[in-house]
Amino acid sequence: MLSNNIANADTPNFKARDLDFSAVLASQTKESLAVPFAFKTTHAKHIAGKESASDSYAGALLYRTPNQPAIDQNTVDQQVELAKYAENGIGFEAAFTRLNGAFKGLLRALRGD
Repeated sequence: MLSNNIANADTPNFKARDLDFSAVLASQTKESLAVPFAFKTTHAKHIAGKESASDSYAGALLYRTPNQPAIDQNTVDQQVELAKYAENGIGFEAAFTRLNGAFKGLLRALRGD
């Protein structure tokens, strides 16, 4: 969603969208506990395609409120979008580094180092 907002920063009348990650995670967790895991396909012989975030979480998508109004009615604040994009990247990198360290620790324990 962030990259879509950034790409449309100069599109007149474009409304910036955002996703409440904690709400989506909570609903997916409830859903996964209630229903066993199953792949969704359009045909028995097809491999499931990837849906866009707007298709998958249309009910959870929210409109972002701009800090300043724009003449062309575009609600994208490019600096805010880039900051959130960088924040997501840093968060992902930190989580991946932590997970990598945990796996290295498990490998050391298995090897007896």
